[in-house]
Amino acid sequence: MTHLVVRRLLVDMEAPIPRHWCAGDPFRTAFLNALSMSFPVGEQFFIDAVRNGLKALPPEQQDRFRAEVQGFVGQEATHRRLHGLYNEHLRRQGLVNAWEVRSKERLKQLEGVDPRHPLAITAAFEHFTAIFADWMLRNADMLGEQDPRLATLWLWHSAEETEHRNTAFDLYQALGGSHEWRITWFRRISITFLGDALRQTIDNLRRDGTLWQWRTWAGAMRFLLGKRGLIRQTFGAWRDYFRRDFHPTDHDASASAQWLEAHRDKYVPVGA
Repeated sequence: MTHLVVRRLLVDMEAPIPRHWCAGDPFRTAFLNALSMSFPVGEQFFIDAVRNGLKALPPEQQDRFRAEVQGFVGQEATHRRLHGLYNEHLRRQGLVNAWEVRSKERLKQLEGVDPRHPLAITAAFEHFTAIFADWMLRNADMLGEQDPRLATLWLWHSAEETEHRNTAFDLYQALGGSHEWRITWFRRISITFLGDALRQTIDNLRRDGTLWQWRTWAGAMRFLLGKRGLIRQTFGAWRDYFRRDFHPTDHDASASAQWLEAHRDKYVPVGA
């Protein structure tokens, strides 16, 4: 079982966020802002999926997962709260969170389904966040220096996503979830997640007034497909999920552990 520590991040989310806080780059800023917009609703769904998955286990198996689920819930609840504060700044900047609205509509279709389906969906999303988190931790300089507070927020979030990447996956397996449904949901989530991220990023750029600027899309190509590009460096890890014998812990988690060790001054473990 994974030992998950809930941490209180020592950042002030009251100060305004610079318009292009991420290295002064419009695309990077719009993309990361879009991801933040998805988190409050998404992370509440993940919390509910994992809690319901734990309840669905036979009583004799629940103790095996109970502490890990509590840690997962605590970490995700903290992420949800801080990104809610972050998103309020984005709202004041004139950005509109259409991703959240679409997500809430889709979630209505999952009411009353077998708890393994929400767990498979959660495991798919957690794979996306885990491989993105590892990439971000290894390319932290791309966040720039315009807002060290937000850089810390994203890197702390990334470190914790790496820590709990296998919780939903393991619960799904413990409940007898099939490989076929795991892959079916991963394909669906891959299309939905990437489509939503692109739509929200484009809308953020449009409202920011930088959608049609050459530097925006030159920056996008470097960020996504350059030598250290997000897609270029994470495609193999994304593809691994299709393996029948795949487990999230197959991927190296050292970048997460190193960041948490090197930045102990940035957080306080809850209860410490």
